[in-house]
Amino acid sequence: MCFSAAVRAEFKAFQNLFPKSRLSIKDFFELYLRRKSKPKPVLRTPKAMDAQFAKSHAQDLAEIRALIEEFDAAQKVETEQDLFKQRQRLADAQRSLQNKPTKKAADDERIATTKIEQALAKLKRLQREDLSAGDSRIFPGWWAPVLMFENGEPIVRPMRYQCRPAGKPVNYDTRFPGTYNARRDNLRGFWNQQFGATHGVMIVTRFYENVSRDGSNVVLEFQPEPAQDMLVACLYSHWMPPAGSDEDDLWSFAAITDEPPPEVAAAGHDRCIVQLRPENVQAWLTPQGRSLEELDALLDDKAPAYYAHKLAA
Repeated sequence: MCFSAAVRAEFKAFQNLFPKSRLSIKDFFELYLRRKSKPKPVLRTPKAMDAQFAKSHAQDLAEIRALIEEFDAAQKVETEQDLFKQRQRLADAQRSLQNKPTKKAADDERIATTKIEQALAKLKRLQREDLSAGDSRIFPGWWAPVLMFENGEPIVRPMRYQCRPAGKPVNYDTRFPGTYNARRDNLRGFWNQQFGATHGVMIVTRFYENVSRDGSNVVLEFQPEPAQDMLVACLYSHWMPPAGSDEDDLWSFAAITDEPPPEVAAAGHDRCIVQLRPENVQAWLTPQGRSLEELDALLDDKAPAYYAHKLAA
């Protein structure tokens, strides 16, 4: 399954596919408003997705830009406060270790040191304006832009990378934590409400998988050769809260995975995301009126690529 992926978050990447694509400003605004007004649990978005709004001077994106700036400022204050607390904890632990070594003092020193490193890295990430390679990476539970068709129009919406099918209870997320991927061999079973009905595409430049090496888990980075944008076939759902619930509605998606090509299997992984051919994207995104056999044929007709791999940084 696709444990993590580096996504193309900028709207222009989707416009290259469909010049008449529309950005759902309302949904992005609601996402960033929810992230600011309901800080726990934190709604995680890749910095690359935030950047397309933070760096834009478009007037219709001004409210989103302000929400991102407010959230980042609050995160900076919170992180600086935690950094001060952990530095105090480290100093106290080191004094204790000098006077009378104890397990608690040793644990406090170790934990505080780790938390200080994490806080400093987070502050550096918040203050950095230029994007780095890791700023486009998402994990299960994170949000990413997904292309879909609505009323005959290509539209880009933010969706959570873990699908909660419509009608399911909120605890479905914890009962089925692997629903960020949809197995190809279960599309007509577990995913039968989405397959043939609600299809999307995520644009990915590389993906990451956990594999076992010499009894240990390592993370491998897979990148297509030649380098290219991968148009990944996805299923999505628009979950609506039941009457009387204080939950928010949720757009969420899963990436379809299939049997791996030889080079991915040889690297030690048993699944691989499905990369569509560009000429098949519109047919995939408009499944209504198409047979399941026709849609299966689109998934069979994968874009040609060789997935080279290396240890992830």
